[in-house]
Amino acid sequence: MNAVRRGLFATLLLLLSPVFSPAQSNEDCLACHGQPGLTKQKKGQEIQLYVNNDIYRKTIHGALGCVDCHQGFNAAAIPHARVINPVDCKTCHDTGPYDQSIHAAALGAAGCIECHGKHDILSAQNPDSGTNRNHVLGTCGRCHKLEDEHYSRSSHGTALAAGAASAPSCVDCHGAHPIVPVADPESVVYKTKEPAVCLKCHLDDAQVRRQVGVAAGFIAGYEESIHGVMLKAGNLNAPTCSSCHGAHDMALGSSANSLVGKFKVPETCGACHGEIVKVFNESAHGNALRAGNQRAPNCTDCHGEHQIFAPTDPRSLVSGKNVSARVCAECHNSVMLTQKYGLASERFGSFEDSYHGLASRGGSVAVANCASCHGYHNIKPSSDPTSTISKANLPATCGKCHPGANENFTKGEVHLVIQPETEPVLYWIRSIYTWLILLTIGGMLAHNVADFIDKSRFRFAMRRGLIEMEHAATNQYLRMSFNERLQHATLALSFITLVITGFMLRFPDAWWVTPIRRWSEWVFSIRGLVHRIAGVVMIAISIYHLYYVIAVPRGRQLIRDLVPKVPDAREFWGMFKYYTRISKQKPQFGRFSYIEKAEYWALIWGVIVMGGTGIILWFNNYFMGVLTLLGWNIAETIHYYEAWLATLAILVWHFYFVIFNPSVYPLNTACIRGTLTEEEMAEEHPRELEELRAAELQSETDTLKA
Repeated sequence: MNAVRRGLFATLLLLLSPVFSPAQSNEDCLACHGQPGLTKQKKGQEIQLYVNNDIYRKTIHGALGCVDCHQGFNAAAIPHARVINPVDCKTCHDTGPYDQSIHAAALGAAGCIECHGKHDILSAQNPDSGTNRNHVLGTCGRCHKLEDEHYSRSSHGTALAAGAASAPSCVDCHGAHPIVPVADPESVVYKTKEPAVCLKCHLDDAQVRRQVGVAAGFIAGYEESIHGVMLKAGNLNAPTCSSCHGAHDMALGSSANSLVGKFKVPETCGACHGEIVKVFNESAHGNALRAGNQRAPNCTDCHGEHQIFAPTDPRSLVSGKNVSARVCAECHNSVMLTQKYGLASERFGSFEDSYHGLASRGGSVAVANCASCHGYHNIKPSSDPTSTISKANLPATCGKCHPGANENFTKGEVHLVIQPETEPVLYWIRSIYTWLILLTIGGMLAHNVADFIDKSRFRFAMRRGLIEMEHAATNQYLRMSFNERLQHATLALSFITLVITGFMLRFPDAWWVTPIRRWSEWVFSIRGLVHRIAGVVMIAISIYHLYYVIAVPRGRQLIRDLVPKVPDAREFWGMFKYYTRISKQKPQFGRFSYIEKAEYWALIWGVIVMGGTGIILWFNNYFMGVLTLLGWNIAETIHYYEAWLATLAILVWHFYFVIFNPSVYPLNTACIRGTLTEEEMAEEHPRELEELRAAELQSETDTLKA
C-alpha cells in the first residue's frame, strides 16, 4: 500500500514540475527530506529526527541552510539530479592541515564526517561533541580499536575516564587535523619529537607533576641522559618515553600491567639490551627477581630511571667511582636487608676499609670496585663454579689488575674483618700495636707535661727576678754540621710528605683532605706517586746516613755518642725523681740525653719497619704471589699502625723538644744555623758544655806550652 502511495506522489510531482524551481531554502529541501515516505527510509528518519528535535539548529552549522553545503541543483533536474555534488568542507574551512594527514591520503581513510559527524556537528568544546576530549577516544576508537583498548586501560585512559582535566586525549598527543604516520618526521610524535610532547605535561605542568609525585629534575633528567643525548643526535635506535613506558598502554610503575613495573623492567630494557638482560637473568639478582623478590635489584635500581648515563661517565651511578658506594651499598650495607636475606653484613664496610675502597673514596677511577671482582650483570655467589669470585676463577679475576696473580692471591680474606676468630694473627698485631701506642705515647706525653711545668715555672721565676742568671757568654757551639743539617732536612721533608700522603689514603673524607681533593680529579693518582717518591727519598737518605756513620769520622763519633749506655738509665731515673720532687738535683746531660737517644733509635726502627712493609705494599703483585694475601695483609697492618706510632712520637716527643719546649720556643734553630748558644748549652747540655770548655782550656794550655 505504501509503495502505491509513493508512486502516486511521484507521478504528481512529475506533472507539476513546470511550476517547480530548484530548491532554494531549507523548507524546499525538507518538503521531501523531512518526510520519511518521500526519501530513503533511513535518511528520511535521520533528517526528520534532527528537524523535529531542533538538533541541527543547535549545531555549529545551525545558522546555515541545506543549500549552503549541498550544491549542484539545476532547473533541468527537478527537484535535483539523482546524484548531486558531495559536500565540500573546503568551501568554508581551510582543510590544508587535514589534506596532508594520513586520514586524507590513505584509501578509505576517515573524512570530516567520520570524526565530526554530519548534520549533528558540534563544537569540540561542547560536552556532547564526538570530538570533545571526553568523547574523542570513542570517536577515534571506531577505526583504531586496538589502540582504544590499550589506551582505555592505561593510566592516561583511566584518568580521562575519571574526568581528570590534565589527562591527555588522542588529539593532545597526535594532534587534530595534521595527523601523519608516526614514522614521518613531520609527525608531532615522531621519535625525536616525542619527548617534547610528553614533557609539555610531565615537566611543564605543575599539576601533573603533583599528581605523578616526582620532582621536575627527575623528569628532565631524560634529556641529559645517554638516551636523550643519542636521540638529540638523530639516533633513531635510542629509546624514547614510549619505548619504556609504552605508547597507548602507558601505566604507572605500581600498576600490574606497567612496562616499568618492578618485574617487567628487565624485559623492557631487553628490547634494546637483549644480551645483557640474558646474562642478568642468570645472575643472583636476576634469579631473585624472577622468584618474586621485591627487594631484588632490576636494571633501573642500578642504572637509574630517567637520568641514565654511560658507565664511563663520572655522573653515572655505575661509574667506577660511584658503583660501590651509591649502588651496591644501598642493599649490602643495609642492616634490614642483610638480616632479612642472610647477606654478609660486613661486606661493604670491609671493602671501604681496604685499599680498593679507600682509594675509590678518595677519587681514584682506576682502582677496583665491587663490579671489578663480582661482575656487573653476571653477579653470582662464590659457591657457583661459573662465578668470577669462585676459588678456581679468583686468580684470573685478580689477574685483570694484578698480572701474574697465582693461587697465593686467594690465601687470605678479601673482605678483611679483623676478629680473633677469623684473623688471629692480624688481631694480635693490631692489639699489640694499640697497647704499644697507648703506653709509649702516653708515657711521652706524661714526661713532656712534667718537663713543661718545670721549665715554665723556672721561666716565670726568672721574669719575677726570683732567680738571678749569670751573664750569658756569646760563644756559639756546633751542634749540627751542614752535612747533618742537610740529612735532617731531607728526612724531615720526606717524613712529613709520607705522613700527609699516607693518611690521605686512609682518611679520604677527612676535613683536611677534602679541600686537597677538590684541586683535581687526579689528586689521588698524584698522591700515590708522591708517597712512593717520598718513601724512596727516605730510604735513600737512610742509606746515606748509614754510610755517614761508618765512613765519615764525625759520623762515627755521632754513632758512638748515640749508643745507649748505663748512665742513660740513671739520668732517666734522676729526671723522674726531679719531676716528682723526690730530688732537687737535676741530672747533667752530655751531648745526647736519653731523650735524643730514644728518638734516634726509634727513628732507625721506624725506617726499617716502614721501609720494609712499604716495599711489600708497593710491589704487591710480586709479594702477594710469594707471601700470600694474608702475608700482604700483615705487612699492611704493621705499616698502618707503625705510621701512627711514628707520627704521634714525632708530634708528642720531637716537636715538643724542638718547638714547644719553653727553653727553645718558638724553635730550636740548630737545625737551621747548626749552632747553640752558650746559654742553650748550659740549660740543655751542661755536661757537654763543661767538656767543651775543658777541651778549649786544654788546647789553650797546650798552645802556651808550645
